[in-house]
Amino acid sequence: MNKVILMGRLTRDPDVRYSSKGEEQMAIARYTMAVDRRGRRDAEGQTADFISCVAFGRTGEFAEKYLRKGTKIAVTGRIQTGNYTNQEGQKIYTTDVVVEEHEFAESKGANGDGGGFSPAGRPAPAAAAPDGFMNIPDGIDEELPFN
Repeated sequence: MNKVILMGRLTRDPDVRYSSKGEEQMAIARYTMAVDRRGRRDAEGQTADFISCVAFGRTGEFAEKYLRKGTKIAVTGRIQTGNYTNQEGQKIYTTDVVVEEHEFAESKGANGDGGGFSPAGRPAPAAAAPDGFMNIPDGIDEELPFN
């Protein structure tokens, strides 16, 4: 079984290109995610891995439209390895996560973008009081579905 689940932030905006297959064009989005490591830092002090991801078709179009540098997302996909020979004649090996699904892992406002809307287009939740519960304004008792 080849299945990968990652959560991290985009290190830059996705690079999206379109390939033409016959009359149809297919989006190919490439981006890199910074995925935090659990536990301690390694010898170089690195606390994150930088994972190359590629999304095709509608998933690539979604990346082009909604994903930006710093966006925290969760990705499900599979690992794919490959190789090619560069212009100097050296063989280069690649490892990518082929994205099958990606979704937002936090609200738009949590990323510091503001805007007041969550990715689903719903208003962002109101700020919680120190006790963890939302403050309900006075005078709306008749609008509540319970008493």
